[in-house]
Amino acid sequence: MKRYKIIIQYDGTNFSGFQSQKNNTGIQDKIESSIASLNHNKKVRIYGASRTDAGVHALGQVAHFDLDSKLDDENLLRAINARLDRQIRISNLKKINDNFHSRFDAISKEYNYSCSLSDNPLLLKDHHHIKNVDINILLDLCEIIEGEHDFLSFSKFSNKKNNNCKIFTSKWVFDDKKEEKLSYIIHGNRFLHHMVRYLVGTMIAVSQHKISIDDFKNLLDKPKKDAKIFKAPSNGLILKEIFYEN
Repeated sequence: MKRYKIIIQYDGTNFSGFQSQKNNTGIQDKIESSIASLNHNKKVRIYGASRTDAGVHALGQVAHFDLDSKLDDENLLRAINARLDRQIRISNLKKINDNFHSRFDAISKEYNYSCSLSDNPLLLKDHHHIKNVDINILLDLCEIIEGEHDFLSFSKFSNKKNNNCKIFTSKWVFDDKKEEKLSYIIHGNRFLHHMVRYLVGTMIAVSQHKISIDDFKNLLDKPKKDAKIFKAPSNGLILKEIFYEN
C-alpha cells in the first residue's frame, strides 16, 4: 500500500464544502468516488487538511490517501481527474512518506478573500461586491490583526480551550490597475471556524462606519463568545496554500 499526497483545486460554488456529506455533495465525496473507480469500486478514504465550508474555493487544498495502484504518479493523476467533475481538479499528486498526515503535519495556511468595488457582473460569482468603503481604514485594520491574538470573537461557536492564532501576514491589495478588485491576504499558523470571513466582514463594516475602529480593537483585546459581528459571504474566500516543513 502506498500513501499519496494530492493538491486540489476547486470551485466550491455548487458543493456543500470539502467534507463528506450524507447526500454525497462534498468535494471529498467526489474525489473518493473517482479513486474508488480505480480500486475495483472499493472506497478509498481521503484525509483533507482543511474543512472548507459550502461555497468556499481552493487553489491549494491538500489531502492524502492510501492506495495499492500499478499506475505511476502521472497516469494516476490523469485517471483521477478524468473521473472528476470539471469544477474539481487534482493539480499535483506524488507518493509520500507513510507517516505523512495532511492535516496534522500542516504548519500554516494562507487564505485570500476577493472583493469587487465595481458593478462588473462577471465578478459576482467569486467576489464579494462592496460599496462605500474607506480603503485607508482597511489598511490600518489589517495591521492590527498581525501577531498572536485570541480570535474567539471572530469564530463561530468555538469550544476550543485555545483560541490563539499567530498571524504572519495580513494585508489588503488591489488586484488590477483599475482598482476594481481588492483582495485580503492572510497567512497564519491556524484558523478558527469562519474566522477569515468574520475578519473580512467586520473590517468592511468598520470601513463603512457601521462600527468603530475601537470596537474592532476591543473584539481582539477582550475576546468574547458569540460576538455580534459581520460575516462576509463564502463565495469570495479561497484556500490559497497549505505549508509543510518539507
